[in-house]
Amino acid sequence: MASGYKLLDPNYVDQQFGKATPGKIAMWIFLVTDAMSFSGFLLAYGVLRSNQQWPTPADHLGIALSGLATFILICSSVSMVLSIDGCRMKDREKMLRWLKVTIAGGASFLCIQAYEYTHLVHHGLGLSHFLHGNNLFGSTFYMVTGFHGLHVLTGVIYLTCEYINAYKGKYDNGEYQHLEVLGLFWHFVDLVWILVFTFIYLL
Repeated sequence: MASGYKLLDPNYVDQQFGKATPGKIAMWIFLVTDAMSFSGFLLAYGVLRSNQQWPTPADHLGIALSGLATFILICSSVSMVLSIDGCRMKDREKMLRWLKVTIAGGASFLCIQAYEYTHLVHHGLGLSHFLHGNNLFGSTFYMVTGFHGLHVLTGVIYLTCEYINAYKGKYDNGEYQHLEVLGLFWHFVDLVWILVFTFIYLL
């Protein structure tokens, strides 16, 4: 029977059902709660923007540069998938190569964000707007993007630690479950940024 019709077969049994590792379940629980935090931030941003005199984001933010950062982050999700696939196939070289690409993508995103913060401070939208809350646009911008940037930094550190483990041979046997848990976190970070970029930069 073709794979697309397996679910229609009453005798079909999904071999993966009920076999999620404790690590994967824990990560899903964490991501659900973390998603609530981001939802709260974005909801607060939307409420404040709808009730206040709000500047046009394009007049202050580098849309093109942030668009490039978004593209880099999306590509890093693809490289993460390729790295897990390399581990699954016991292809050590492929696994390590794409892990390095993923780390480079996350680090590049952080560098672009740091450059953007420096540019904004230079043009008068400083961190004091966040610390003292005297500019709603500035305070919400730094709060949401900074919270996400902290996640990216955590992800890069997490990726680097797993790269070291992979380099030492931990995953040469094809046991990719730990990398898969890492991949869940990294894909979540990428997905959230797409929402942040859309709500704060484009709308």
